[in-house]
Amino acid sequence: MKRFFLLIMLIWRQQVKLYLIAIITGAVMGVFVLAPSYDYINAREQSADPLSSLEYVFAQVRAMLTGSISHNNLMLIIFYAEIGAMIGLLSLMLYKFAHKRMVHIDHLKNELNKDLASIIRQGEGPYLEFKSSLRWDLAESRINRALEVVVLKTLAGFLNSHIGGTLLIGVADNGEIIGLEKDYQTLKKMDQDGFEQALMTAISSNLGADLCPNVHVLFHVIDQKEVCRLIVSPSTRPVFLEQNNTPKFFVRTGGATRDLNIQEALSYVAERWKRNK
Repeated sequence: MKRFFLLIMLIWRQQVKLYLIAIITGAVMGVFVLAPSYDYINAREQSADPLSSLEYVFAQVRAMLTGSISHNNLMLIIFYAEIGAMIGLLSLMLYKFAHKRMVHIDHLKNELNKDLASIIRQGEGPYLEFKSSLRWDLAESRINRALEVVVLKTLAGFLNSHIGGTLLIGVADNGEIIGLEKDYQTLKKMDQDGFEQALMTAISSNLGADLCPNVHVLFHVIDQKEVCRLIVSPSTRPVFLEQNNTPKFFVRTGGATRDLNIQEALSYVAERWKRNK
């Protein structure tokens, strides 16, 4: 557990560093761009000569750099530094949101252009996995909620990867189409909507509600059998799945999903989310 908290602290420091950079950059822009711009506009209102206005601005900048600025102007500069810091922070938040959406949209476009039959013929790999069912144990002919955890492991592995992946439910490891009929019978609402609701509830409860938009659910009919296609976009944060009261960090290696030990997880997180530093 102590090592897990060390990993969380590393992630937290990365985020704090990123926001501090945005705040400091914004504050500098406020002092050296916003404040001089205000001075320039103010000086232009008092003088029709643009050169005189610019000389006034340069004089103010020199005063700031040499520390010979008046108390009133110092308070004004602090005010513009605060405004700039807030603008920098807001800009970072907007950029992260827009970037996440664009990556998600591009990934979906690429996946939706692929034909499902051709995807299945490719066989399982680093970015593609098949699961026969979500809850129904075909071998024992009963509901087995442990199968749900297996699906969540795969989703966590795709979410933690650099480019995400695709999970097909209702397809056997050898590519045979099993369908979702048995899974539907385990649900209160025995149709596609009920299946999708069960999936999203499991993701929200075990991985995080913020990750639901990263998992796009589609349904296809092949050989008169329904297959669920989950297109998973990479997460902007590390994703953990709790097992036996212990958070586990899963990644895709080859065509399988495995959990990393704490040293491997620390190294992977530092490399995978290094752009957020």
